[in-house]
Amino acid sequence: MAINIYTRRSAANILAMLLGGIATVIGLVFLAWILWVTLKNGFSALNLNLFTKITAYGSDGGLANAIVGSVGMDLLALLICAPIGVMAGTYLAEYATRSKLGATIRFLNDILLSAPSIVLGLFVYVIIVVPMSNMTNGAVSFSGLAGSIALALIGLPVIVRTTDEMLQLVPGTLREAALSLGIPQWKLTVQVLIRAATSGILTGVLLALARLAGETAPLLFTAFGNNFMTYSPLAKTASLPVAIYQYTNDPSPAMHAIAWAGALLITLFVLTLSLLTRLFFARKKVSYE
Repeated sequence: MAINIYTRRSAANILAMLLGGIATVIGLVFLAWILWVTLKNGFSALNLNLFTKITAYGSDGGLANAIVGSVGMDLLALLICAPIGVMAGTYLAEYATRSKLGATIRFLNDILLSAPSIVLGLFVYVIIVVPMSNMTNGAVSFSGLAGSIALALIGLPVIVRTTDEMLQLVPGTLREAALSLGIPQWKLTVQVLIRAATSGILTGVLLALARLAGETAPLLFTAFGNNFMTYSPLAKTASLPVAIYQYTNDPSPAMHAIAWAGALLITLFVLTLSLLTRLFFARKKVSYE
């Protein structure tokens, strides 16, 4: 009887490992395929015009204004959501761990984390773009500021979730030792706990930035796009994802080549951020040992 149970469990274990291995291989094959196609088509389209000319030149132009617009909106969005996300995650981990309010906030944060980005873009369109247009008689409507707010709503739940989890991973002995010395709760949180979880929190911020870099749908309803270089947050602003979307809908092969080059830039940016998050995560594990 025991031998039969052992045989069944061994067979189930082998089957599960086999299915898991097949699923992993399939996922890696598609990932490698996507990266290869992006690299092959993107590198062939890379040239100096891509970084020096704007999209107004069409097939003879580049993506300079889109690159500047994406960097500006992503950084502004990060400036908005990072402080709020870190403070909210700290509150959940240290002050609302077992409270009903904390459980409710975590539930709502998970909903926001899984919300479609286009819904958040429409939300910002209704509460920011339309009122600004009405107040200025149409002088200000779509803007880089609205795009940054939409991106901040996307990155906020990522940072909240990561900060909350990283602070909960900090050993409780640190809290006990600090409190036994008479250190106030706020000083314990700022000078001990957040410092111990710094690498994990930075990982969440970098992951949020990587997600913001490739968002297209919310920017269609907020920043809209611009064929010229602009530095004002209240003006329509170009972005790489929107430029790629528009160029792929164009029948011209030259426009498709520029779109592939833009896709390669975003891919390299996200890969770089992913490597940085791995580096921070490795440092965090070493610091806890």
